[in-house]
Amino acid sequence: MPLHVPPAPAPALRSVHTALGSPTAVREARTPSLRTAPGPVTPELPLPVHVLDRITPEGLSATRLTGWRFLIRCGDRAVAAAETKLTPDGWAFGHFFEGPYITSTERALRHAEAMQQPYQPRLLSVPGLYMLTLWLHGDITADGAEGHPEAADLLVPLAPAPPGIAAHQPLRVAELLPVLTHRVRPAPTAGPASGAVPLLGSPA
Repeated sequence: MPLHVPPAPAPALRSVHTALGSPTAVREARTPSLRTAPGPVTPELPLPVHVLDRITPEGLSATRLTGWRFLIRCGDRAVAAAETKLTPDGWAFGHFFEGPYITSTERALRHAEAMQQPYQPRLLSVPGLYMLTLWLHGDITADGAEGHPEAADLLVPLAPAPPGIAAHQPLRVAELLPVLTHRVRPAPTAGPASGAVPLLGSPA
C-alpha cells in the first residue's frame, strides 16, 4: 500500500533547492557523500520532524514540529539529508548531514510501503533516549505538521536504536510509550508536581 507522504511547505523545499544549487553550501557541508555525488542530486520524500517533549503519567505524549527533513537522492539511493527549520521569517534551510539514519530511514520506508494499511510517514524524535523513529500515522489526510501519536499509530525505531529496543521492529504507540515512560530519566530540575517526564538532548 503506497505511503501518503505529506506535502512540505513550498518555502522549505525552495530553501533546499537553493542550498543544493550553492557550491559554497555544498562544499562547507560535512557530507562527503554529497560533495562527491557522481550525478545530479534531488530532494525527495519530505518528512515532518516531530519531537516528543514529554510523556505524562497517563501515557499521553506531547509533540512539537521542529522542521522538515528531505532525503537527498543521487541515482537510486539517498546520499544525504537536508533539514529545514522555521524562523521568524518563515521556513529556511538548516543543514545537510549524512550517517546511519539516512540508510535506516530508507529501509523503514521501503518496509512501510509493503504494509497493507496506508499510513502517513513522519519522523518522531525521542531526545531523552537519543532515539529516532519513523512514525506511521493512521490518518493519511491529516496535516503532517500537526497532531500527536495515536494509540494505533506505528513507531519504527531507526538504527542505531537505544539498547533494549529493536531497530526496525514496528510497535504500536500504545505498546511503545509505556516502555519509553520507564526508560526516560526525569531531568534533575523537574519537580514532583510537574506531571510529566521531560526529554533531553536530540538525535540527528
